[in-house]
Amino acid sequence: MARRGRSVRARLLIIALLPMLILMPLLIGITTQRWLWRTDQILAARVASDLTVAQQYLAHLIDSTGGQVAALGQSAAFRDHTVDDPDRFLATSRQRLGLDYLLLLDGSGRALTPDEVTLPTGTGIALLEAPTLAALSQPLAERARIPLIATPASAPDGRQAETRGMVIHATSPVTLPGGDTALLAGGILLNNNTGFIDRINELVYPAADSNMQRVLAGGFDHGVTTLFLGDTRIATTLRPSGSARALGTRASAEVRNRVLVEGGSWHDTAFVVSEWYISAYEAITDISGARVGMLYTGIPKAPYTAARKVTWAITGGAFLVALLLSLPLFLHWARGIFRPLEAMGRTMSRVERGDMDARTLTDPPPGPDEMLRLARHLDRLLDLLQQRDRDLRALNADLNTRVEERTADLTRANLALEAATRQLILSEKLATIGEVTAGVAHEINNPLAVIQGNLEIVGMVLADHGGDAATELALIDEQIRRIGALVNQLLQFARPEEFDHGPDTDPAQVAQGLRPLIQHLMAGIELQCDIRSTRRVRMNIHELQQILVNLAVNAIQAMPQGGTIFLTCRDAAAQDGRDGVRLTLRDTGTGMDKDTLSRIFDPFFTTRGTRGTGLGLSICQTLINRHMGRLDVHSTPGQGTTFCVWLSAEGQS
Repeated sequence: MARRGRSVRARLLIIALLPMLILMPLLIGITTQRWLWRTDQILAARVASDLTVAQQYLAHLIDSTGGQVAALGQSAAFRDHTVDDPDRFLATSRQRLGLDYLLLLDGSGRALTPDEVTLPTGTGIALLEAPTLAALSQPLAERARIPLIATPASAPDGRQAETRGMVIHATSPVTLPGGDTALLAGGILLNNNTGFIDRINELVYPAADSNMQRVLAGGFDHGVTTLFLGDTRIATTLRPSGSARALGTRASAEVRNRVLVEGGSWHDTAFVVSEWYISAYEAITDISGARVGMLYTGIPKAPYTAARKVTWAITGGAFLVALLLSLPLFLHWARGIFRPLEAMGRTMSRVERGDMDARTLTDPPPGPDEMLRLARHLDRLLDLLQQRDRDLRALNADLNTRVEERTADLTRANLALEAATRQLILSEKLATIGEVTAGVAHEINNPLAVIQGNLEIVGMVLADHGGDAATELALIDEQIRRIGALVNQLLQFARPEEFDHGPDTDPAQVAQGLRPLIQHLMAGIELQCDIRSTRRVRMNIHELQQILVNLAVNAIQAMPQGGTIFLTCRDAAAQDGRDGVRLTLRDTGTGMDKDTLSRIFDPFFTTRGTRGTGLGLSICQTLINRHMGRLDVHSTPGQGTTFCVWLSAEGQS
């Protein structure tokens, strides 16, 4: 069955709502997504800009430190005070300038006091090992030491703490009072330097105060600034727990490889300690140009992700509200179109089911004038269609009547012609066989008469010798008489109207005498008889004997490899209540298919080729029908055939 299409209502709704339900959400989604994508670009650019500010401040601090050290070395105070007590002057100057160390170096960078310290020459970022820091100041070494904290996504590291110090280091050549030249070296330790990192954070993110209270209270401008020594945070404004700074935590392995190993920059989302940040990383190089750390700025991604969800929710909610408000109004307006269309649809459905009286305007639907005109036009077309249908039905009925009459006449004529043809053919064949049979019977009777006369003479001659051959002569005489009876039966078959049915016969006696007649054909075949009939039948003994012999010979020929013939004889009544005898002959032979079974009683039909005449079963059926009997056959290929002969008992009409 074909699939039903969508209704007119559904199609119009789809056409009308398609822009609102598909195109508008698609447009809103694309616009919103593009806006959010642009926002991500702005955030990434902002973080990169914040990192540039932090780099500029770090460069300014390096230059400022170098300038202060150079100015001190060139000052008159340096020349005046280094003669009497240089150590005291340097200590006082260190505190005034806010430096963590300040000392004099020889030309190779070795400190004049203490002489076991060696520092790099030049101005910039420098790494100082723990022994160097301890030689400068034990508190400085302790401040530089930062325990390492296990951090998700970081690269494996077997150290327990970071003991190196990252310093802003500056050297300036000076002339000592004795005329010797030296280097004035000073620096600021950046490990655990909260003032330094908070100052950068204030410059980069001015909306957050130093206590990060607004970070805890909410808002999007609570950015983070971090200074890394290698991949370890040595100064940061990041407070994962809200109070303690995340000192000793480490950058992710992916960031470390990109920035420190490969020398690139990172401007993307990155996992920072415990959450995702929109991040920017740049490498920090020391005085020699080696990458020794990173400078980082970033803002948390979570608030913007939440804002994105809120934006989607607001946009989707606004769309749904607009849809819910406009859809009822649209449906109200569309109902004026749907009703007439549905009424016309129902009318056409009724017409399709055979109701030619169906009309749309029997109950005028409300709607625009255009729809009413369309409905009236449909009704006029249906009126014309109904009239044409009546005319066609009348013509069709008349034509059918004429065709049926002509067909019946032709059928009757064809049946009569076929019956006449079959009867003519059969009559012609039977007439021919009748003429041949009469001639054969005449030719056979003359020799039989001579043989029988001579047999009587032989009997009389042999009777004088003791009658030793009397039995054999009696058997010969009986067979001669049987031949005469068979010839007589042939004449009866050819001219049945000239003979009556003859005396009644005991079928049990005929059945018991069957074995000697077919004994010479029963090589490898067994005959089993079950004779229990008590009635006599209305048939000549020779006719019944011929019927049984024909059926038995057919059964023998159907069992070329041997088998068994079962012959039973019972008193049995017909379906109409007449008394009679049923003789059943069943074999275990090859059987017959349906096509062969339907033709076995046709004259001259045989399955034995030139060895058979095709008249045996036809003659048997003719003899049985002549005496108001019945011949039935049942056969299954490969399982054998059963013939049932029912003959009416004597005294039955």
